[in-house]
Amino acid sequence: MNLQSSVILRGRFVPMLACLTNWTQRHWKWMVFLMWVAAMVCFLVMRWPAIHWLTLNDTDDNIRYLQVRDWLAGQGWYDLRQYRLDPPAGFDIHWSRLVDLPLAGLMLFFRAFVEQGQADRLACGIAPLLPLLPLMLGLGFIGRRLAGGNGWILAALAPFAAQMGISMFMPMRVDHHGWQLALAVLMLAGLVDRNWLRGGVVAGLSSALSIAIGMEMIVYLAAGGALIALRWVFKDGAGRRMLPYALTLGGSVSILFLLFASYANRQMLCDALSPIWVAIFAAVGAGMTLLALLPLRSWPSRLGAGIVVGAAVAAFAWLNWPQCLSGAYQISPELDKLWLSNIREAKPITAQARNMVVPLMAIPLAGLAGLIWGLWDARRDSDKCWAWATVGLMMLFSTSLLFWQLRAGPAAQLLAIPAAAWAAHRMIQVIFTGRPVARILGLAGAAILAVAAFATPLYPQLNRLWASTTGEVAKPRRAVVAARHKIINKANARCRSLPALAALDQLPAATIFTMVDLGPRLIATTHHSALAGPYHRNGKTILDVHHGFDGSPENFRAIAARHHATYLLICPGFPEGTVYQARSPQGFYAELIRGEVPTWLKPVPLRSGVDLPYTLYRIDYSAAGGEKVPQQR
Repeated sequence: MNLQSSVILRGRFVPMLACLTNWTQRHWKWMVFLMWVAAMVCFLVMRWPAIHWLTLNDTDDNIRYLQVRDWLAGQGWYDLRQYRLDPPAGFDIHWSRLVDLPLAGLMLFFRAFVEQGQADRLACGIAPLLPLLPLMLGLGFIGRRLAGGNGWILAALAPFAAQMGISMFMPMRVDHHGWQLALAVLMLAGLVDRNWLRGGVVAGLSSALSIAIGMEMIVYLAAGGALIALRWVFKDGAGRRMLPYALTLGGSVSILFLLFASYANRQMLCDALSPIWVAIFAAVGAGMTLLALLPLRSWPSRLGAGIVVGAAVAAFAWLNWPQCLSGAYQISPELDKLWLSNIREAKPITAQARNMVVPLMAIPLAGLAGLIWGLWDARRDSDKCWAWATVGLMMLFSTSLLFWQLRAGPAAQLLAIPAAAWAAHRMIQVIFTGRPVARILGLAGAAILAVAAFATPLYPQLNRLWASTTGEVAKPRRAVVAARHKIINKANARCRSLPALAALDQLPAATIFTMVDLGPRLIATTHHSALAGPYHRNGKTILDVHHGFDGSPENFRAIAARHHATYLLICPGFPEGTVYQARSPQGFYAELIRGEVPTWLKPVPLRSGVDLPYTLYRIDYSAAGGEKVPQQR
């Protein structure tokens, strides 16, 4: 191609590229929508086996699915009691029906075209993908605010690189965490919105909806509210954001309480939207409204007034409900020791394995580098600098919570995306428009960011490459631990599988004594009942299960009789069982795993087309106790 042809092509290409760039800037929301549709199609195809087999791996997903199914079968709107856990009384689930609505709507829609089982599977596959759209829109909005132009593209696409964050939006993840994460991002978008009225309304409404769903994100929402108040202190006129935020937050929380609070949550409780939190958020809204309307002209006067009002609201909450400020769950020390402290996501990141920590922290670390660069870049623009400070403080706060509990991981990854995506956007600009040296540095930086984006699949490969290069041999203890984890994971998956549990429906409906973490899956996939699920309001029964498996066989039989359990289901290798074995090697569960079975436990044969991974016993309360019959496994 001669020089003249090259110039002609370039002359045609550059205007076309500029036109396309301008179009995507103007219609970025529609572009995000198309990206979301494409992502939905890809994920549904990738996860179709899980949809087909109703693979609801998390206990919360199983209870959410069952909660919606029971509601559609006639259970009351405000009755969120799960009667098949610890029957006949059951116990109250502390959630609301807000997240039930999209799942129920999809179930009813598909039931008009296919049989009920298939309709419910399709609904469980699609429902978790719905909050992915507001998440992508929120991140795209923040990306435009920080980078301008087409800075939204990488920010909207980056969640697909956040392995822990995006896992909350995968098909069959029907619990509420995806919605709450999307609402937290929308709240952040409201905080940095240049339109103060719209930003205040979005931040207030997002916070109220998240609170109505559950209290898990309340510390993030409180941090967002604090940033709005801080902006009001140091920016004259910022009351134009704080006033709509306060009115929207206080009003929406009250309305959502009336619409969605269950019968149980109308009591004075700390773990859900209850009259306690309605009163507290009403006080917060009233206090911020008063501050926004006061004619305070200097930042010291605003700071002083804010301290006085904030102290008054804090005193109101502390004097009336001090228990809610010290811990929403209000569980006993014994329950915390035996149960909660053994939950992996309740432990800090310092207690986790390196193969989890490194991929998890890759995006927050990239976001930290982007934050430092972004603050320096915006140092002469006070408005942009405040937007960066807002994004940065929320990112640092969410990342710091990882040192309290691992459950902060998804939020830490997603809230770090705006800063990391901005850095990637700037790197691309440098590569295409910078000087030669800057281009080299840009390529190096882009490579580092690419490693951070693909840390989850790359880390195991790099580990193997390092071992093969250095000749490093895995330590025996490490190899044993890895093999043990593989066995546990396999047992966990098999015991929860639909074909295995379906065999239990050969028996008349009864109460089955089994592990706490298996209870929700058991009642979601069979017509049987279980004793407990991993929920703090079920705390007394959780302790009974632990005492039954940790203690003597006769102690177990007495506990099982008290709960009217007909059968005992044991799944060797199930993760929860390893806790009982390690904690009580002479306890009832450890004896069963060793094959020491009391004579009053009668094996129940089941017909199945698959090799069943569990053993089912009928509990004979009339038989004499004490004697054990060794059994081969």
